[in-house]
Amino acid sequence: MVNPRTWAVAQVADVTKVTPNARVLGIDVPGWPGNLPGQHVDVRLTAEDGYQAVRSYSLGTSGQGERIELAVDAHPEGEVSPYLVHDAQPGDHVEILGPLGGYFVWRDEDASAVQLIAGGSGIVPLRAIARARAAAGTGQPFRLLYSVKSPEDAIYRDDLMMLGEQGIDLTWAFTQHAPAGWPGVVGRLNAETIAAAVFPATDSPTVYVCGPTAFVEVVSRRLVELGHDPARIKTERFGGG
Repeated sequence: MVNPRTWAVAQVADVTKVTPNARVLGIDVPGWPGNLPGQHVDVRLTAEDGYQAVRSYSLGTSGQGERIELAVDAHPEGEVSPYLVHDAQPGDHVEILGPLGGYFVWRDEDASAVQLIAGGSGIVPLRAIARARAAAGTGQPFRLLYSVKSPEDAIYRDDLMMLGEQGIDLTWAFTQHAPAGWPGVVGRLNAETIAAAVFPATDSPTVYVCGPTAFVEVVSRRLVELGHDPARIKTERFGGG
């Protein structure tokens, strides 16, 4: 079984382009011990000259099985994400360290209402959490607020459209371009749009916020201003990869 403290050789099994700038990759990790929804891994690439680059990526799936899923948005100045998005092919090898993280996770025995708030590729661990909630069938109230540039930039777009059938409320927020006939406001999340979409503070939800650092900081501050307990706001942020 994989030791989460040592690097494991893994093989790319399949790649699917999901937006103009993002791919979902299935990666086989022999001996993978399984992971909790919300955990992440480190991915290491080694060049022919021995140079190594390491970046962290959230897992899009959880549970048992030796195949993990990463959904990666290419960062133009990144060292790992451009390879995963533009170059990696089935059969290629990478190194994986994990599963990592025990804070930004959801466990189905937690009966609390859950509010998920994602910005861009921050949807990845939150979709894993939503998938786990749907699979568990435990019925906790769940809502997802997803802020993304446009419909075309939404990772897991088709998958997310089925959340209503799984008892999870979904609210879209488009920052640059909305679909034709969109009734909402186009622009960055503000206090009004957040308040209209999330559970009220009086429901004491557990809130998971994931996205770029600036997005996470703004959303977290707005939530506290709306009365949410900071201790119940879990955050995960990322930079370039």
